[in-house]
Amino acid sequence: MTQITVVIGDRLGKGQKVGAGVELAQGRAVVIPGVAADMKLGDVMKAENAQLGISFCGSGGAGAITAQTKHGYKAKYGMRSVEEGVAAIEAGYTVLGFGFMDKEELGQRLVMAYQKKYGN
Repeated sequence: MTQITVVIGDRLGKGQKVGAGVELAQGRAVVIPGVAADMKLGDVMKAENAQLGISFCGSGGAGAITAQTKHGYKAKYGMRSVEEGVAAIEAGYTVLGFGFMDKEELGQRLVMAYQKKYGN
């Protein structure tokens, strides 16, 4: 089983709870430190060879749009629920932009959805 790497960038420097959820699902979480971490999401995903990226900010878009524009990742943004994130993975998106939602359940369910879709 290949471990899934998930990069987490939060506008306010958070993301530790989502990271804990990623690890509960046997994924590897890379939480970008510091304020405006969401804007570094695409760069860190590329450096870490990550399968998924999660961006958090007020609108749920800035970091995801930047990762898509700069690196070509398929991004879905403006999401507000775990179910929207799971549906985005099922639809083939690899960068997910949310409003502030630093919850373990989110990280765990996204990794499980990725594993289900790609058989990892």
